[in-house]
Amino acid sequence: MMRWDIFCRVIDNYGDIGVCWRLARQLVAEHGIAVRLWVDNVTSLQRICPDVDAFQEVQNCRGVEVRRWTEPLPELAPADVAIEAFGCELPENYVAAMVPTVSHSTGQAQSRLSLARGKVKRVWINLEYLSAEQWVEGCHGLPSPHPYLPMIKHFFFPGFTPMTGGLLREKGLLMQRDVLQHNLAELWCQLDLPLPISSETTISLFCYDSAPISNLLDAWAASTTAIRCLLPEGKALGQAANWAGRTGLAVGDSVQRGNLLLQIIPFLPQEHYDLLLWACDCNFVRGEDSFVRAQWAARPLIWQIYPQQENVHQIKLDAFLYRYCQGLAEEAVAALCTFHHNWNSGGCLDWNDFWQHHAELQSHAAAWAGQLAQLTDLASNLVSFCKNKVSSKNLNF
Repeated sequence: MMRWDIFCRVIDNYGDIGVCWRLARQLVAEHGIAVRLWVDNVTSLQRICPDVDAFQEVQNCRGVEVRRWTEPLPELAPADVAIEAFGCELPENYVAAMVPTVSHSTGQAQSRLSLARGKVKRVWINLEYLSAEQWVEGCHGLPSPHPYLPMIKHFFFPGFTPMTGGLLREKGLLMQRDVLQHNLAELWCQLDLPLPISSETTISLFCYDSAPISNLLDAWAASTTAIRCLLPEGKALGQAANWAGRTGLAVGDSVQRGNLLLQIIPFLPQEHYDLLLWACDCNFVRGEDSFVRAQWAARPLIWQIYPQQENVHQIKLDAFLYRYCQGLAEEAVAALCTFHHNWNSGGCLDWNDFWQHHAELQSHAAAWAGQLAQLTDLASNLVSFCKNKVSSKNLNF
């Protein structure tokens, strides 16, 4: 079980590859597994890890073998574990190579028999998207037989309960967070950003360009307290520039309006982005990777979920809010849910109503992170699951 292949197709720039890159690195560093990461857009990986060379077809970075995913794949032996991230589907020639050569004398029956006896021990995982919906617990780990090959794929669901696969969390992550959050001057120094003044609220803003950014900036400008918003360069800059009445915004630019100071900062590698989340008083995040990291930051958060047809994403948003809000006072729950719904639907944003509960929201965010930390992390759960499949008599066939 020491060789794994992870396949990733980049859908929304950084979320899918962000999860896969963190998983690959953790498998190498903490479980001693040799990982090949196949990604169709190496440039997106380079954005979150500048050590990667976007022009190389094959390279080793942080102990992970990174390969550009083009089809057909080169004729390489499949790994012991193959992970198709978020239903990206394995290449056909790779799947074919996972099946042992059939003996001419005995045909398919002999191949199936040899597989059942465990002579070939490979595990095929579909790593699904994160969801707080209850049905996930019943589907986690379920098998899906291949329609014509003697192989079975298993669905693995990240989640927020012991009945799911858990969340990505590296060893020592929360201890490192606690140390730096108790030394904010050092934290802001590592980010190469000025230490905030005591009277201002610092907020990181990472969102899709479909978000009602102008509404949010207006709400912050009208805030009853001073706000400093840190906006990494990206697609959201266009809306921000329109709001500011400028033709464009670039790294280093700032805009002051009312009680809001908007500052444009560089797009950050993963490790530095984690630091930003730890440093800020509130974090606006999107998708899956930044969403999970904001929860480990133990700070109040606002999540922009990835939009889906027929508003299916709203069901997923409500499922998370239902779990997350357990233990919060009724007034805080109402303010948190209202802000989330309006942020995701383009409604009116009442920042003052939301942020008046900031002390309770901060305490709750810390308690929530502590609760999640009691669960086994996603990488460890994956390793255990695959080992169990290999050791079972029927394996995964």
